[in-house]
Formats: sequence, C-alpha cells, structure tokens
Amino acid sequence: MKQKFLAAAVQMVSGSDVTANLQRAAHWVAEAAGKGARLVVLPEYFCLMGRQETDKVAVCEAYGDGPIQSALARMAQENGVWLAAGTVPLRSPEPQRVLNTTLLFDPDGEVRARYDKIHLFGFSGLGESYCESNTIRPGEQPVKADLGFAEMAFGICYDLRFPELFRQLSPYDLMILPAAFTATTGEAHWEPLLRARAIENQSYVLASAQGGEHDNGRKTHGHSMIIDPWGRVLAEIDKGEGVILAEIDPTLIQSVRTRLPALAHRVLA
Repeated sequence: MKQKFLAAAVQMVSGSDVTANLQRAAHWVAEAAGKGARLVVLPEYFCLMGRQETDKVAVCEAYGDGPIQSALARMAQENGVWLAAGTVPLRSPEPQRVLNTTLLFDPDGEVRARYDKIHLFGFSGLGESYCESNTIRPGEQPVKADLGFAEMAFGICYDLRFPELFRQLSPYDLMILPAAFTATTGEAHWEPLLRARAIENQSYVLASAQGGEHDNGRKTHGHSMIIDPWGRVLAEIDKGEGVILAEIDPTLIQSVRTRLPALAHRVLA
C-alpha cells in the first residue's frame, strides 16, 4: 500500500541571470525539503526568463551535461528529494531551437525521467505576442514516471489545454505542471483548467508557476496550486516567490475512484 507524502510547488519570478535564478531555486528547494517535502517541483523557465526569446538557445545544454543540470543534481542530492526541474533548455537537432524539458532527479541526483514539452504556446492580442515554436522544437512522447511511492504524469504549461495528453497517461496519482502562464490567459483560464484536469483524471495536480513581473517586462499569472482528486484547492500562492506544500494521500485517490468510477466508465478512447 502506498503511503502519504508531502509534495511542494515552488513559485518563482525568474530573471535573465541564470546564476541568480539557480541560487533562488536552490533556496526554495532547501526550504521545501526542510518542511518535509519528498517531491519538489520548480516552475517552467525557472533558470531563465530571457530578455529575448533566443536567450534560451544561447544557454542550452546537451542532455546530461552542463552547469544547469549539475546544479539541479546537487539540489536533489543535498536535500534528499525527488526534484522535477521546471524546464531546462536542452540542445535539439536544430541549432536555432531548443527542447523545453522537465528533468526528474532522484535523491541521489540521477535523472530518472525526461519530458520534452509537446504543445507550444502561441498567442496574439492585447499588446502581447508569443510564438514558442520560433525557438522551441516540440517533443513527441507523453511521459509518466514511477517514483516508487507514486506514479506521476508530466505536462508543461500550454499542455494544460490538451486533456487528451493526460488521458492517454491515466491512471496516475499525481500530475505535475511547471508553467509560466501569462497574466492575461492565466486570469481567465488557469484555475478552471487545473481543476478540470484533477477532476477528470481523479488525481492530484501540482502546478508550479512563474508569478510576477520579470526584468524582461513580461508579467506572469502566478497562483501555483496543489489540487486534490475531487478538485479542491489544497494550497495556493498568489504572486511573488514562495513554496507551498500539501499531502498526497493514496487513500483519497482510491476513495474517489471507488465512489465515482468515471475512469472505469470510459467508452471513447
């Protein structure tokens, strides 16, 4: 029988200095571990919110090698936690584009899973314009990982809008979603989409966000959340940096799925 454990979502307001961002991430990972977290999740772009979209291409690393990945391995090892590292820019076959990747480190600092973001954000309106596909190559493979004490599905930011991704991976205990939702789209859609993913997959959702005004002028929504399988928000932070924790209870997951066996009632694939 799986046991209860504490999971933590870190919220950051990352800037254009990779070293400073890594120092802030290390601070929050240590704080989460000090409060008993067994799993810690960093937000998307935790290591760099560049002044130009091409800045992440300039600091990208080969998978398994580089200062960002080395720093993350140390954070996991020194704190004895499973660390889902927001997103790291990894080298792709195209020199002008990177892979936007979540790496899962175990407490020994070893990478145990990798997810390359599949759905790439595009938005134009209200004075804003984003096109991630200009500098990011999309991933192709949905991913979930067995941590021993929990099965975890991966998503990143814009993936949240595509429920078929998470249904393909179901069942699992916990879905993570590192994100950097814009203030505009986040205010309208962030919470209802997160709660919907928790309810329809009858799993916990842990969403680690960027939350504030960045030195590149971009404004992100924040509101990192941990949501239970019934759709209840267990923990939330508004804007600014911080860490939230909540208990992941396998008994609750089983109770929800037994009382309302919607996953077993699926008809269409």
